[in-house]
Amino acid sequence: MTTEGKAESRIAATMVPLFRNGIEDVRYRKWRILQLSLAAGLAWLIATELFGHESAFFAPISVVLVLGLTVRQRGRRALELGLGVAVGIAVADLIVVLTGTGVWQLMLVVGLAVTGALLLGGGTITVNQAAVSAVLVATLPVPDAAQSLDRFIDALIGSGVALLANSITPADPIRIARRHLEPLLSDLSGVLIDVADALQTTSIADAEEALNRARDLDPRVREMKMAVEAGRETVTVAPARKSSEGRVTRFETAAEPIDLVVRDTRVLARGAVRATRLEENVPPAIIESIRDLATSVRLLDRFLAGSSAGTECRKAALRAAALATKSLEETSNMAASAIVAQVRATSMDLLQGLGMKPDDAREAMIEARGRLED
Repeated sequence: MTTEGKAESRIAATMVPLFRNGIEDVRYRKWRILQLSLAAGLAWLIATELFGHESAFFAPISVVLVLGLTVRQRGRRALELGLGVAVGIAVADLIVVLTGTGVWQLMLVVGLAVTGALLLGGGTITVNQAAVSAVLVATLPVPDAAQSLDRFIDALIGSGVALLANSITPADPIRIARRHLEPLLSDLSGVLIDVADALQTTSIADAEEALNRARDLDPRVREMKMAVEAGRETVTVAPARKSSEGRVTRFETAAEPIDLVVRDTRVLARGAVRATRLEENVPPAIIESIRDLATSVRLLDRFLAGSSAGTECRKAALRAAALATKSLEETSNMAASAIVAQVRATSMDLLQGLGMKPDDAREAMIEARGRLED
């Protein structure tokens, strides 16, 4: 194959997966895209037809900024947007009316708008919107007082329409959370299996690969938490989704422990790398306990999906902790002891992901250890 042919193959190998992911994103977000489009059009109609504003561009712009393609923190976003628009328009109109438009006026209004938003305690959205509004105003013809008021009203119309659209046609909070939870927990379970396999085969390369996979999970944990947060907000502001509140609460309970389990797994993978490099003896019971953790993670996913797998998930986590603790009777090397401590920590976090209180989880682990001895 020629050099050009190889380059084309590499480009195709890169673009095809991206295109497929794009198609999947469009399929997943198709109703959100339709909602966004309709809400932008409605905001424009209200501002132009009902209020008689000729250039009501702030109305659809506000819709896009509030709704966007995500559902996270829309209520707070609308408030911050309104504040940002108010600051940006007020500062820009004042400067433009006094000095006209031009390059130095543009730089001045952006600086003052951002400063004003920060002084008012605005967040990122407020600051950015203040700057955007200031740029728009400073580059348009010099307004009169009535036009300045119209712009502010248009922003309020857009924000209101966006929030109304979200409350009437809300996204499914369960689907939002599950879309991030399911692949995360599936890959997390796979990493734990990889760690166990690496310890069993004493393969340094496999242990290092498992560690790399564990590190790759971190960004997806943040996405999962945002999805759960979005689900809570949807249930709060949308009466049509109140029936999902119990499931959303279950997701909220599990979100932080899942984050901790991911961190635990990363530390566990580092322990496996250390043990294989030092050629330390890792008893089979420890390896089996890590496989139990993987089973518990898979069952936690089924539990969050709505099945009755909670009991089995709990049993697998407790068995992992009990096996790991008992294995210390066979070895006292530092590498194995560190892995055991991490298995126990992971078991604790999995139990809390099921909704158990820390004290109850610790008591259950003690009881499981006693049953294993009997």
